[in-house]
Amino acid sequence: MNRSILVNPYVLIAPGFLLAAFIILWPLYELGTIATHEVNRFGQLRGFSGLDNFMSVIRDPEFLGALGRTGIWTLAIVGGAIVIGLPVAMILNEDFYGRSVARVIVMLPWAVSLTMTAIVWRWALNGESGMLNSGLRAVGVLDANVQWLAQAATAFPVQIMIGILVTLPFAITIFLGGLSSIPDDLYEAAKLEGANGWQIFREITLPLLKPFINIAVVMNTIYVFNSFPIIWATTQGGPANSTDILVTYLYKLGFRFGRLGDASALSIMMFALLLLFTIIYVRLAMRGERS
Repeated sequence: MNRSILVNPYVLIAPGFLLAAFIILWPLYELGTIATHEVNRFGQLRGFSGLDNFMSVIRDPEFLGALGRTGIWTLAIVGGAIVIGLPVAMILNEDFYGRSVARVIVMLPWAVSLTMTAIVWRWALNGESGMLNSGLRAVGVLDANVQWLAQAATAFPVQIMIGILVTLPFAITIFLGGLSSIPDDLYEAAKLEGANGWQIFREITLPLLKPFINIAVVMNTIYVFNSFPIIWATTQGGPANSTDILVTYLYKLGFRFGRLGDASALSIMMFALLLLFTIIYVRLAMRGERS
């Protein structure tokens, strides 16, 4: 009887686990095969090449630039979404008139296609007839139009700003779920003890929200690291590849330059980077909770 109780849970999760393993492991196997062979533009395998494709990617000068920008892109968007999303979620968690409408407005960007959002922003940032230039000139902030997406100094920061805006709804949703799980009795007891707002946030809200913050960091990192539409729809990695991140660089390798072996090798490297980050972060988070 006891043995059947121990076995049943594993039997129940086995179909889902096998399906998930197939969905993940089969593409990895195919990528590994392509990455270790010479491949023509039509995807036909030729001779075994070992690690040549990996070394070709690493030696490419564009790879290091894309890797660095990917780190900046991911850190800035995930960090910005956390820093901005937490206070916004705390405000939306309060009981005030129009709270439901405010929540809907905050969540609206999440309901719109990311590609469509990027295209709208591309129109708004047009250097000649964009709404941003028109608005800033109307209020006297600008004297002349700015080519926001045509120069490296402004294109990448603007894309990061767009990334933060479209990532906020997801982070806020997670934080709202965490805030709703905190008992009101804790806040009432803290106020009776004379704790101020900052002390309540530091000693009650933030510690109890840590599991939800960890979820937001991991999920958003995976999502943002692989985010393709914003950069591709606005600049396609330009000008002069100055806004390329790994995922757009990967797309160019595979579909613009026909280097399918290099693209497959880069895909495996990106998967390894994300897996390594997730393992390290989860272990550090679990160690922090135990201490």
